[in-house]
Amino acid sequence: MVHVEPAHLVELALRNTPPTDDDAEALRHVERCDRCRDELRMMTRVVTAARSAELVDLSATPPERVWQRITQGLSHESAPTRPPPTPLGRSAKRKLLVALALAVVAGGVVAGGVARHMLKRNV
Repeated sequence: MVHVEPAHLVELALRNTPPTDDDAEALRHVERCDRCRDELRMMTRVVTAARSAELVDLSATPPERVWQRITQGLSHESAPTRPPPTPLGRSAKRKLLVALALAVVAGGVVAGGVARHMLKRNV
């Protein structure tokens, strides 16, 4: 059985574009396949959680003195110090959070697929 590619499941979970014929075919497969259905359900939950995150859910930017001490501790006397990173705006934080969540999900899907493949080979 050919399963839906993890990248396609991510696109289905994101629902950023109108459905295509490929999407309809993938969703028909998901209806019959426990594995793909569980993966799509998990990705959809992650996307929903990431999209509903608020700024209070994200950690605050450390004060300037923290960046100065980190820079002093890591740099050599001859190395120039770098300014602290600029804080991200609300939209950028949300996009970053969604991207990180999807990366975690995709990594888990790939790792799960490799583990299942290895188990089948050893059985």
